[in-house]
Amino acid sequence: MLLGLIALAVLTALMRYACGLGAVTNLGNAYPWGLWISFDLLCGVALAAGAFVTASAVCLFGMERFRPILRPAILTGFLGYVMVILALLVDLGRPERIWYLLPFRNPRSVMFEVGWCVMLYTTVLALEVSPLVWERLRWPRPLAVIRRATVALVILGTLLSTLHQSSLGALFLAMPTKVHPLWFSPFLPVHFFLTAVAVGPAMVILESWVASRMLGRGLELRLIGDLSKAISPVLAANLALKVYDVTAAGEWTMALHGGMAALFWLEVIGGLVAPMVLFALPSVRRNGSRLFGAALLVVAFTVVNRFAVSLIGWSRPPDAGYFPHWMELAISVGIVAAGVAAYALAARFLPLFGDAPHPRPRAAGK
Repeated sequence: MLLGLIALAVLTALMRYACGLGAVTNLGNAYPWGLWISFDLLCGVALAAGAFVTASAVCLFGMERFRPILRPAILTGFLGYVMVILALLVDLGRPERIWYLLPFRNPRSVMFEVGWCVMLYTTVLALEVSPLVWERLRWPRPLAVIRRATVALVILGTLLSTLHQSSLGALFLAMPTKVHPLWFSPFLPVHFFLTAVAVGPAMVILESWVASRMLGRGLELRLIGDLSKAISPVLAANLALKVYDVTAAGEWTMALHGGMAALFWLEVIGGLVAPMVLFALPSVRRNGSRLFGAALLVVAFTVVNRFAVSLIGWSRPPDAGYFPHWMELAISVGIVAAGVAAYALAARFLPLFGDAPHPRPRAAGK
């Protein structure tokens, strides 16, 4: 099934490159971006945040008990960024000019900063995930080099992640008349960053639960239960900031009676309040299925938030409408399928869960 979805996405991408965006999308002047930006890019970057959150906890803050889930988290983050790049190459009107970002610098552009940070952080993630390959090939020298550079890589990765996770929110500050008032805020960069910090551990929980079911790996219930403790305070901070935003802007009337009020309260209650309460309960943290359900809420409403900011809540001409073309859906589903297949292959052939011995240095003269 995964191979079929990937093949359909490849064929659709070839048609897009041959015939242009108009042949495979429902985009237009009123909707110059759609599913590929809102889901594949904005949601994809946020959902890949588990890598920098877990790496920071283990390597910078000394939380060694989380090391058993570090490698899967980094691999998930790396695959997430690769999927974001693939989607971006399909969405760009002139994808062959993506390298123009390097020689034609524009330091005043938010997208310049985001582009550089994503490019550099993907490189950092590739280096952080490379020990899986070196251990599998039993090459001790490159493995030793990466291990010595681990702390520096984690510091650089955390800095780059903080910059571009928040800068994606700063992008919408340039469009105050487009974003719906219930989601527009001068603190959008902070909202985007807090959302990423909360959804990062949630994605690690989902990945651990799914791996335990599909790959027969033991669920590190105690570890992911401890990891989930960090989610509630971050959700609480985001909720407090959202309440302050609506109060300062005087938008409570719109929040109670406006056309987008239902979606606003669905996000607040379902994506902030409910998981915040659930993760605070010991009975949830000690149960794998309940942890999975609470983490799924955070992930689902992170997607809702990104869509509300970038697509659903945008002001459009009254007669304008957009629903993704089936080929847009095929690309997005195919990219996700490729990520799932890559993770399954890595789990099968690489020491992803630390179950392969470290390579021993070769004896002198051998």
